[in-house]
Amino acid sequence: MGNLQDGRRKPLLIYDGECAYCKRQVERLRRWTHGALDLEPYQTAAARFPSIPPDAFRRAVQFVDTRGAVSSGAEAAFRALATNPRLGGFLWCYERVPGVAAVSERVYRLVARNRGRL
Repeated sequence: MGNLQDGRRKPLLIYDGECAYCKRQVERLRRWTHGALDLEPYQTAAARFPSIPPDAFRRAVQFVDTRGAVSSGAEAAFRALATNPRLGGFLWCYERVPGVAAVSERVYRLVARNRGRL
């Protein structure tokens, strides 16, 4: 997880705005987080985050918290879900249950590599 300082009021999830699968998942996340999270395609957000490599945006979602800490992939997805306190258990498991992080990241990479087919 890296750090950026951009003075955010809400966390931001940056996703691929050209990916139909990603857009469907973002709409679902928008409903689940009830406005606690900003969502923006990397195609418009990337210029404001030059310390995140362009390939990172294409490979995985990026989560930027209000302090500027950055996470990606499954961790980013769980951090985004945790903006709704009722869904924070997923992040708790990711952080504390042995094996959950590794398996989650593997599944995330598998889905990300095949998202065009989904």
